Amino acid sequence: MSVPTVTELLLARAGDERPGLRFEDETYSWAEHVHASARRAGDLRATLEWDKPPHVGILADNIPAFSVLLGACAFAGAVLVGLNPTRRGEALARDIRLADCQFVLAERKYQPLLEGLDLGGIGVRDLESWPSASAPIDPVPASADDLLMLIFTSGTSGDPKAVRCTHGKIAFPGAMLAERFRLSTSDTVYVTMPMFHSNAIMAGWAVGLAAGAGIALRRRFSASGFLPDVRKFGATYANYVGKPLSYVVATPPRPDDADNPLRLVYGNEGASADLTAFEERFGCKVIDAFGSTEGGVGFARTDDTPPGSLGRPAGDVAILHPHTGRPCPPAVFDSDGRLANAEEAVGELVNTAGAGWFAGYYRDPEADSERLRGGQFHTGDLAYADAAGFCYFAGRLGDWLRVDGENLGTAPIERILLRHPAIADAAVYAVPDPVTGDQVMAAIVTAGTPLDPAEFGRFLADQPDLGPKQVPRYVRTVRELPRTSTFKVVKRRLSAEGLNCPGVIWERAGQDLAYTTLSSSS
Repeated sequence: MSVPTVTELLLARAGDERPGLRFEDETYSWAEHVHASARRAGDLRATLEWDKPPHVGILADNIPAFSVLLGACAFAGAVLVGLNPTRRGEALARDIRLADCQFVLAERKYQPLLEGLDLGGIGVRDLESWPSASAPIDPVPASADDLLMLIFTSGTSGDPKAVRCTHGKIAFPGAMLAERFRLSTSDTVYVTMPMFHSNAIMAGWAVGLAAGAGIALRRRFSASGFLPDVRKFGATYANYVGKPLSYVVATPPRPDDADNPLRLVYGNEGASADLTAFEERFGCKVIDAFGSTEGGVGFARTDDTPPGSLGRPAGDVAILHPHTGRPCPPAVFDSDGRLANAEEAVGELVNTAGAGWFAGYYRDPEADSERLRGGQFHTGDLAYADAAGFCYFAGRLGDWLRVDGENLGTAPIERILLRHPAIADAAVYAVPDPVTGDQVMAAIVTAGTPLDPAEFGRFLADQPDLGPKQVPRYVRTVRELPRTSTFKVVKRRLSAEGLNCPGVIWERAGQDLAYTTLSSSS
């Protein structure tokens, strides 16, 4: 498949009078969308200082103006900077300054967030009333390698990084997925993930644009609003990330749940049990993929993928030992299903062919060098593969625990904890061992049913694939896990709090699985 540009995809819709954008009770044809983007592009060309980076910040929910402004940047040769409305104070100001925004277009409800901040002289404008004079559809030439967006990473392990997203990086997956899933002008793509993040843009917005389908936007994700919206808009395709999918599954079931037009749901980070439950309940196909904002590695589950696996990576993706750089051998499991050779089998997912769609971070050469080493793209994700080549996520490099001289990934432990019917959410992380290395600590969210520490210990004892070093030394119960606006758990906050935290903490004494209450506070 040749690599299109977003500009080309928009121009293909310039005369299309079918519904292109739907939001609440508003409907705009694709032709109206393209002409509105052309008018906005005229404003940008007249307003931006072209001897500086032509970067425009947007601080907004998923509203039509977001989609129109993205199209305007494509037509004008500008760069849209997606700003996270959940960031506050100096953190938000830092993102704006880092991205070299010339000005920020903000929804009125978010404009107070910018008052009094040191933005380095950057102006703030009203997104909803910014004037747009009439202008012809006259886009500047664009190539697949031209920069179109800066999308910030989630910032789970530090300050968010601004990922350079080119026309090709946005348009190609949109066109590829539209073709793969046979989407057309008769479909409607439902976009509920935040449009300042890559999942919504590349697995949602671009897919609808490439297919010529209608795009239905929801201001913010709502689990209870998901099915009513699907029915209201006639949505046949939706994108997701894992935790929101589980929120939808957790809503009270109704006998008519499968009575909906949804045909396909595509996303990443979904739990195996949630994928199956969603398919069975809503009568559609769910396809879960592995990928990142950077775009250096990506692959999807297939029908023969075992439960818990990410899928089988493409030929250029390897699991390399983080210390030796050599390919890791296949995982070996004992008779109880425990990983018996974690030291050798767990390594980093690496694209050995190069950067893939990774176009670098903006103004962060050190981070670029960390990702691209020796002509290879390093994801920072730990994994192991079985003898058939199916890959299993083991956590992030920063999540790797060193317990009694052995490296442990957090993801396998979390998957085991989530088997307990009373545990709705779980995060595993390191706390310092008094002597050396780490101790395993888990934060759990219960599903409304009280969890007894003794019963919890018996549950762990019944899990044959839970190794003795994987058993949490400490367990903390919380109402909810700290998450970013894109639903990723902020483990660094949990690790930093350690045992000095509110809530109930259980401790396991010695090597047995008997837990007792260490502390309890509000």
